[in-house]
Amino acid sequence: MKKFFSLLGFLTILSLSFFYTEKIVDVVKEYDDIMIQIKKENDKYKTDPINSIIKDNTIIPGIKGKQINIEQSYSKMKRYGKYNDKLIIYEDVTPELSITNNFNQYVIGGNSSKMMVSLIFLVNASDDIDEIIKIVDKKNIKVNFFVDGKWVEENNDLMISLINNKHIIGNLSYNRDYLDSSYVYADTIIKKIGKQNTGYCYNEIDNNAALKLCSLYNNYTIRPNMILKNNYIQNIKSVKSGDIISFEINKSLEDDLNLVIDYIKSKGLKIENLNTLLKE
Repeated sequence: MKKFFSLLGFLTILSLSFFYTEKIVDVVKEYDDIMIQIKKENDKYKTDPINSIIKDNTIIPGIKGKQINIEQSYSKMKRYGKYNDKLIIYEDVTPELSITNNFNQYVIGGNSSKMMVSLIFLVNASDDIDEIIKIVDKKNIKVNFFVDGKWVEENNDLMISLINNKHIIGNLSYNRDYLDSSYVYADTIIKKIGKQNTGYCYNEIDNNAALKLCSLYNNYTIRPNMILKNNYIQNIKSVKSGDIISFEINKSLEDDLNLVIDYIKSKGLKIENLNTLLKE
């Protein structure tokens, strides 16, 4: 028993020794010139995150902040032997109100500070989108094709090609009815065969049942703030940063799309896919 208590006492002293040694190291580190300079730089370059705007059942994504990862930067510079701003390691700061995994609101736009818009092309089962693809690829922009479930079934190779080329495939379900039992089948094809991690649904008016179902399968539901079916060149003139613009596919769109894209770019706006537009 005496040996047991002796061993226990030794281990207690040893653990306390490690504890106080660690505390001493932390205190010394705080007074290190490298650490002091890193903290000064963090105060200078730190940017606070911007929360998502959530109103009723809608959401507009926020913007991540940025700060220096103090411990990693210190460790790297300590090995180097002195402060060097080229060795600074930054990390993102996620907004408290974030769009990440927030699937139960309608996404009505991107953050206006990013100077971006996103284009959605609504693809019915029998639509031919070859000309649209040629135009957007020639213009070197990334867009979104929201497609009917039957189109998905019949165009697996084209779907995979579009995803590989950084376009997004959205799910219109079958005949735009998300309560159709085959909606899940189309969702599975896009994510498993197309290997697209993020899924998207589409609604222009409130449909709580559809919103709930899309949320259940971790899909964002997009509600565009510009819905264009004709007079594309005239109607695009009200475009602004953060807009999500949907287009019905027809011959008029094919004729006007080059000018529409050129006009958007002339406003200083980038055209990106939804993943990029909505990224915080």
